[in-house]
Amino acid sequence: QVQLVESGGGLVQPGGSLRLSCAASGFSISTYAMSWYRQGPGKEREFVAGVTRGTITRYADAVKGRFTISRVNAKNTLYLQMNSLKPEDTAVYYCSREGIVWGQGTQVTVSS
Repeated sequence: QVQLVESGGGLVQPGGSLRLSCAASGFSISTYAMSWYRQGPGKEREFVAGVTRGTITRYADAVKGRFTISRVNAKNTLYLQMNSLKPEDTAVYYCSREGIVWGQGTQVTVSS
């Protein structure tokens, strides 16, 4: 069964860091492009970061220089390292396989 399970969300103060994980099962993440999206309160879901089947990455302008997407193929897990977090980063974060398979999301709240 193809499945994505996110974890690592939580409450963090502005300027803090979190690392999100996305554990995949039923397929190998090394053979697909993978991405992170987020949906803030009252907002539409938006692209955050993506990585190709190789190592090419791209980021939304809002997170460039602060977030880093990576994956460990041996663990079949996708990561999103988030630094210098801002209140506007508050959202439910989702990982996705090529925009077709989605996880259930993990809540990130940035607040003092």
